[in-house]
Amino acid sequence: MSTNRTTHPGARLALAAAITVAAALTAPVSQAAPATDGKPSPGAPGLGDPLFPLDGNGGYRVDRYYLDFDWQAPKTPFEAATTIRATSTQALSRFNLDFAGNTLHAVTVNGSKAGASRERDELTVTPKAPIRKGSSFTVRVTYTADPGQTRHRDDAIEDYGWIPTPDGTVVYPQPNGARMIFPADDHPSRRAPITFRISTPSDRTAVANGKLVSRVEVPGGRVRWTYDSEQPLSTQLVQLAVGKFRLIDGEGPGGLPLRDVVPEALVEPTAEYRKLTPDHVKWLEERLGPYPFNRYGVLVGDTDLGVALETQTLSLVPKADLLGTKVDAERNLVHELAHQWFGNSVALESWSDLWVSEGHARFYERLHSEANGGDSFEAAMKTAYAAHDQWRKDFGAPAEPTEPNLFKRMRYDGSALVLYALREQVGDATFQRIERAWVSGFQGRTASTRDFVDLASKVAGEDLEGFLRPWLYGSKTPPMPGHPDWVVDPVT
Repeated sequence: MSTNRTTHPGARLALAAAITVAAALTAPVSQAAPATDGKPSPGAPGLGDPLFPLDGNGGYRVDRYYLDFDWQAPKTPFEAATTIRATSTQALSRFNLDFAGNTLHAVTVNGSKAGASRERDELTVTPKAPIRKGSSFTVRVTYTADPGQTRHRDDAIEDYGWIPTPDGTVVYPQPNGARMIFPADDHPSRRAPITFRISTPSDRTAVANGKLVSRVEVPGGRVRWTYDSEQPLSTQLVQLAVGKFRLIDGEGPGGLPLRDVVPEALVEPTAEYRKLTPDHVKWLEERLGPYPFNRYGVLVGDTDLGVALETQTLSLVPKADLLGTKVDAERNLVHELAHQWFGNSVALESWSDLWVSEGHARFYERLHSEANGGDSFEAAMKTAYAAHDQWRKDFGAPAEPTEPNLFKRMRYDGSALVLYALREQVGDATFQRIERAWVSGFQGRTASTRDFVDLASKVAGEDLEGFLRPWLYGSKTPPMPGHPDWVVDPVT
């Protein structure tokens, strides 16, 4: 996610015990251990994430979601069904799904009516018969979806959930708003492929992550759109939008399929900056290696919400970001594209690892901007260095956020500064090897802060724990390698 605004409303080494303990504190852990004697027991209602303890669920693994939406009109409730194919990881007497708002109708497990109860964001499902460990099972939830449902955060996220547009809707699921769209195992470490089946009026177009599989006219003057995400994705990266869109196909480096989704009135006004995507892909591939997915594109958001979002293979970029200056537009476009490597292909193990994702996106955004008419990268990092102690006090150290301060400045320029310090410490050539090893070694997997420290140490051929730990967890900002003149401002 990018927080930039235009002027409009953007292998491993054995480490010391200290870093091991810190990493353990940031890794999701099940809140309820499964029974060891094979007797059915409840799946955990959450993964124990330090910031969102009840996000995600224990006892099963989602193998695929099937989302069926009968979309009607902006802000108008519509009938929906989510079918989840899953595999149990313990013998289950019951299990949970994350599900917020919306009107629940019925829940079945393997075709039989199941018990269902709701408390806040937790939907507890009790199947007619217990589920054996290692069994495949299917859950179907029918409900009336509320496309006017949003929540608010007092950080860079602002509003999230279903976000209306003049002629349709887009979704902002980050950080845990996917549960307002469909019942899910809603945590960034939980990934599964999704099949989207969305029916719309004939004058609307539906889009979603991945590949358009079919467009079929159905009775009542409607159209059913089917998309396949192709690769697994975290629920925070889901995109599903409806509107009067034009789908604009293109081609990136190596024949990469590109698809922009643009409201009709914004096709020409946004064309100049959207056409820069092939250059952006090429620039990032030169530094990181091959783009990690089958396709990419930009969804232009016809909304006043000034937040861009790295929804997988289809980044959501507000119209204001594409109607301002070229420098501002490119910063946001490169930021969200960089996330396809950092945060999307290599997913977060816990929310405390967000610094890896946002720090890298900001790092490459600023690096590209400096070479294309933007501000000096070094000057931006010097400014961030001066404020770092204050940000540590106000927002937590880069790898130790608190829930209210998750998407504050420390996770952006404050975390890019950690990467800048690492580059200064090991040198640019070694840093580039670390980066490529990270995105290739963990492609399609989840990874943690501990994993990053371990891998960086292995690639550099030295134990970097003593260097990185103060940067990531300390209350005071360490000296910047190579810049003895840089000074941290006093904390107020």
